[in-house]
Amino acid sequence: MYYAATFMESQLCSGDEVVVVGGGNSAGQAAVFLAQSARRVHMLVRSDGLADSMSRYLIRRIEDHPAIAVHVRAEIVGLEGEHHLERVRWRDNQLGRVETHDIRHVFSMAGAVPSTRWLQSCVALDARAFIKTGADLAPEDLAAAHWPLARPPYLLETSLPGVFAVGDVRSGSVKRVASAVGEGSIAIAAVHQVLHD
Repeated sequence: MYYAATFMESQLCSGDEVVVVGGGNSAGQAAVFLAQSARRVHMLVRSDGLADSMSRYLIRRIEDHPAIAVHVRAEIVGLEGEHHLERVRWRDNQLGRVETHDIRHVFSMAGAVPSTRWLQSCVALDARAFIKTGADLAPEDLAAAHWPLARPPYLLETSLPGVFAVGDVRSGSVKRVASAVGEGSIAIAAVHQVLHD
């Protein structure tokens, strides 16, 4: 599993088939870049197409590239292997058919739009619906949330005391797995502090 498509990753999958999950510009750029060295790039897009989430220029490059196959209304339903990834199963939601492919490389380029609207009345969100935490919470955010404590929110704490957000869903995050893991360990320390108080 990869969360970036750099020169290093492209060399690791050179000559192989790869899957790129996502339908935004980052997924499109990754697919075009990886198609230079991969044998085949399968783009899995949950929506009906790329037009709503990707620039027209990039869509043309994808459509014109013979090594890129776009699978719309598709999603991964299984990752299989013993000691490493060996097979990927995805479902064509249009036909209801599940396909299994011997693929060892999956690039996750999804998540540019957070699924947080359901939290709107619980915690403060920024204009793009990412969760605000710590110093990013303005005094107005805390007033609207009726922040009950004398202390300000901890680094990764939301506008709801004792509730923390880490990773891609957090406003201002780096959008990398390693940083999300680090944020998680910081949040655990803060949870211990909240429980101690």
